[in-house]
Amino acid sequence: MSNRMSSPYWRRNLAVCMLGSFSTIVAMTLLLPFLPLYVEQLGVAEHAAIVQWSGVAYGATFFTAALVAPLWGRLADLYGRKLMLIRASLGMAVAMALIGVAHDIWQLVGLRLLAGLLGGYASGSTLLVATQTPKERSGWALGTLSSAIMAGNLVGPLLGGALPPLIGIRATFFAAGAVIFVAFLATAIFIREEARPADPRATRGQEGWACVADKRPVVAMFLTGTLLMLATMSIEPIITVYVAQLVSDPARVTLVAGVVMSATALGSILSAARLGKLADRIGAWNVIAACLAVSAALLVPQAFVTAGWQLVVLRFFMGLSLGGLLPCIASVIRHSVPEHAAGQMLGYSVSAQYTGQVAGPLLGGFVGGHFGMRAVFLGTCVLMACGAVWNWRAKRLQASTPR
Repeated sequence: MSNRMSSPYWRRNLAVCMLGSFSTIVAMTLLLPFLPLYVEQLGVAEHAAIVQWSGVAYGATFFTAALVAPLWGRLADLYGRKLMLIRASLGMAVAMALIGVAHDIWQLVGLRLLAGLLGGYASGSTLLVATQTPKERSGWALGTLSSAIMAGNLVGPLLGGALPPLIGIRATFFAAGAVIFVAFLATAIFIREEARPADPRATRGQEGWACVADKRPVVAMFLTGTLLMLATMSIEPIITVYVAQLVSDPARVTLVAGVVMSATALGSILSAARLGKLADRIGAWNVIAACLAVSAALLVPQAFVTAGWQLVVLRFFMGLSLGGLLPCIASVIRHSVPEHAAGQMLGYSVSAQYTGQVAGPLLGGFVGGHFGMRAVFLGTCVLMACGAVWNWRAKRLQASTPR
């Protein structure tokens, strides 16, 4: 475990990172409500093809982001985290503006791939905050940053539903690019990164995995991140279909489904900073195991609800329990690796989470289609419970291992 040097500018850096992460996540998610409409504008006519291309265009960004996250993390270790944030914000601003001038579906998919390659502001912010914040405040700081990221996930689709009727779809992309450009200026002007002393292990060629003394906590967090995103995203594709079984009026299905999804995000926004602060007191690993166990328990009644409002309440409490997981995962990794390898290891963590994000909808759709909706919730419950037990045992094993 490395010695930790905190920056005297960490509070200002945190505020700028929250602004930048919020704006870039809003830009990434605002296209959700109108993406099929834009795909149709670009010349795709058949309904099945519109659905297929919408999925390809949306998933393209996450695919390339997962591939390059470790690379950007490694470059951040070598050349500084602020430089990577400047690159990500400027790259995203350009990519979003270019999406607004796409002329066919292939250009849209290509530009979404480009956005994933050039982006990564939120993960870069996590790295900067994790390495520049005092150790005793890192859980709270990462939780606060996570609240801003979740707020972007909540506000993005709302703006995406409101702006196109007012200014048009293409102008919405231009506006998103302009907001991210403001985040780029704020990053370049206001963020201050302390110069880090050279780590002798880096100069001796010990890089990446070679310089991590105890790999078990890091591997455990990689797998926990994959499990978390797989379990979360396995339910997302079936929410609307599940709500249709609970709501008698077909015209209200999309509204209730939107409220259900927003309730989860709202719960995470409210709990992330508080759970991060709790992790600073009792340990991040304890919070991870407890949150996974509570989430598993909450999934059981979700499989047997009889009304839409019941699902909204349960998903809100689910969001409360999920809010602290990603900040705590980042905190455990950061405290388990040397300073000069933190970026690369957190990059691998982001890739692991994206793997779950891609696999989750596929698994949820398959299980829901073949075994019914309840099977998805109960199967996800088993995954969460196994994750809680495994993390608890891994923590006990590490605590009992002599250092």
